[in-house]
Amino acid sequence: MASSSSNLSYSVLLRRYLVPDWLRATLLLVLLLVGAVLVLISPALLASFIDAVVGVGQGDLLRLGALFLGVALISQVITIITNYLGTDIGLRATNQLRTDLMLHCLNLDMAFHNRTTPGTLIERIDGDVSRLNEFLSSFALLLIKNALLLVGSLAAIALIDWRAGAALSVLVVAVLAGLEATRRTAIPAITRESVASAELFSVIEERLAGVEDMKANGAAEYVLRRHTEVSRVWARAVTWSHTIAAVPGGIAFVGYAVAVALALTIAIWLVGTGAATIGAAYAIFRYLELMRWPIQQIGRQIQDMQQAGAAIIRLEELFSQQSVITAGGETRLPQEPCAISFEHVSFAYPASPDVDEPRRYALHDLSFHLPAGAILGLLGRTGSGKTTVTRLLLRFYDPTTGSIRLGTTAIAAVALPELRQHVGLVTQEVQLFHASVRENLSLFDRSIADERLYAALAAVELDDWLAALPDGLDTLLPPGGGLSAGQAQLLAVARVLLRDPALVILDEASSRLDPATEQRLEQAFARLLHGRTSIIIAHRLATVDRADYIMILEDGRCVEFGSRAALAAAPDSRFAQLMRVGMEEALA
Repeated sequence: MASSSSNLSYSVLLRRYLVPDWLRATLLLVLLLVGAVLVLISPALLASFIDAVVGVGQGDLLRLGALFLGVALISQVITIITNYLGTDIGLRATNQLRTDLMLHCLNLDMAFHNRTTPGTLIERIDGDVSRLNEFLSSFALLLIKNALLLVGSLAAIALIDWRAGAALSVLVVAVLAGLEATRRTAIPAITRESVASAELFSVIEERLAGVEDMKANGAAEYVLRRHTEVSRVWARAVTWSHTIAAVPGGIAFVGYAVAVALALTIAIWLVGTGAATIGAAYAIFRYLELMRWPIQQIGRQIQDMQQAGAAIIRLEELFSQQSVITAGGETRLPQEPCAISFEHVSFAYPASPDVDEPRRYALHDLSFHLPAGAILGLLGRTGSGKTTVTRLLLRFYDPTTGSIRLGTTAIAAVALPELRQHVGLVTQEVQLFHASVRENLSLFDRSIADERLYAALAAVELDDWLAALPDGLDTLLPPGGGLSAGQAQLLAVARVLLRDPALVILDEASSRLDPATEQRLEQAFARLLHGRTSIIIAHRLATVDRADYIMILEDGRCVEFGSRAALAAAPDSRFAQLMRVGMEEALA
C-alpha cells in the first residue's frame, strides 16, 4: 500500500515541480545522453589503440590517442554542466515545494498547530524536503546517467560477444531486483528515524526556548535526562535505518565482484579460443569497469530513493491535513465600526487524540450584543473563556454551536483574509523578527510607504526611539527584537494602526508592564481605540475605565453584562463588588 502511494507521489512530484522547468530539464537530458555516448566510446577507442599497437602504424596511434583525449575533455565539460543544471533544477523544485508546504501549514487551523510540535514541522519542511532535493537533483541526474551507461555497456559487450553480454545482463538484472526488494523494506525504518528526529528537535526547541526558567528553577538535570531519553530512541532508530540502508551497497559490491570474475573468465576463454582479440577482451573489461560505477551508484541511489520515498509519504500526510475552518464567502465587511453579536455560542476545544476524556466546553450558550463603536471590558478569572471569545472572532476556531455576527453579517460568510484585515489584535506576547524595523512594523508588506510607518510610530510616541537608531527604519533588530516589553507593545499597537481595522481587541496587552510604562501604553491605546468597536480583556480595573459595556465570564458562562455606568451604580452587581474589593483580589 505504501509503495503504490509512493509511486503515485513520485509522478506527482516530478510533474508538479519539474515540468515548469522543462526547458532546463530537456537540456539536461540531452547533455546526459551525449555524455553517456562519449563515455561509451572511450573503451572502444582504447581497444582500437591496443590492436593498433600490434598491427597498425604510428600515425594511427597518434590519431586514436588525440581522439581519446578529445572525447575525455568534452566528457568532463559536459559533466560539469550537467552537475550545475541538476543542482539548479533540484533546488528550484524543492524551494517551490518548501513554499507550498509553508503556505499549507499557515492555512491550517489552530487545532492542527496546537497538536503539532514546531520540531515536527521543521523536520517535515526542512529535513524531508532536503531529502527530496537529493532525489530531484543527484538521484534523477545520476539515475539517468547510470542507466544509460549500464545499458550502453551491456549492449557494447553484447556486440563484442553475445554470450558475454547475455551472462552479464542476467547478473545485472538479478542485482537490480535485489536492490528494489531492499528499497521496499527500508521505508518503515527510515520513517521511524524521521519521527524520532522530529521528537528530538521538538525537545531541543522547547527546552532552549525556556532556558531562563530552566536555569532559574534548577531544572537542568531534568532537561538533560529528557534529552538523553529522546536521544536514545533517536539513536536506535538511526542505527537500524542505516543498517538496513547499507544493504543495497553490499548487494551492489557483491554483484560487481561476481561480474568481474565472470567477465574475466569469459574474456580469457574468448582470447584463448581466438574468438576475440586482446583489444576486444580489454574492451570487455573496460566496459565492466564502466558498469562498476553505475552499479555502486545505483546501490547508493536506492538508499536516497528510500529516504525520498519515506519523505514523500510524510509530506503527503502533511498535505492531506485539511483545515476545519472554511475559507468563507464573498461577503465584504464595511470599513466603519460594526456591532458584534454572539448568538447562543458554545465552544469546546478539539480533544487531543492521545487523551481519552470528554471534551471540555470553554464557552456555554454565550449571547450578547455590542453596539457599533462601543468598547467592551471583558473580565473573568483565568480559564473563564475571555481569550476564547477573541479567537472565535478571528476565526482561529469556529463555534461548536451558535453564530457570530459583525453587524448583520455572519463572520463565516466573510473570506478569512477580509475578516482578519477587519480585526486588529494586540496581546501580551509580541512576535519580533530578526529583521529591520521597517519589516517588523509592516510585517514584510513592501507596499506600505515610509511616511505611513513614520506616522504610526509617532502616534505611539516611538519617533524618538526611531531617531536614535543608527539606520532608522533599516536598522536590523537582533534575534528576539532587543526591545523592552513596553517598546514591543507600542510597536504592536503601531502595527495595528497601520492596518486601520474597524474592530480592535486588546488581550491583556499591558499585564506585564510597570505602572509608568503602562500609562504610556494607555495613551497609545486611546488613539488605537478611538472610533472603533473594541474589546478589552483586562486584569486591572483601571484598564476598563474607558469601557462602555462590561461582561463578566465565569467557567465559560456570562454571569453579567451591561453598560459600565449602570453596573457601577447597581450596588448588588458583580462589577460593583469588584470595584469595592479590587478586581485583582476578587478574580485571583
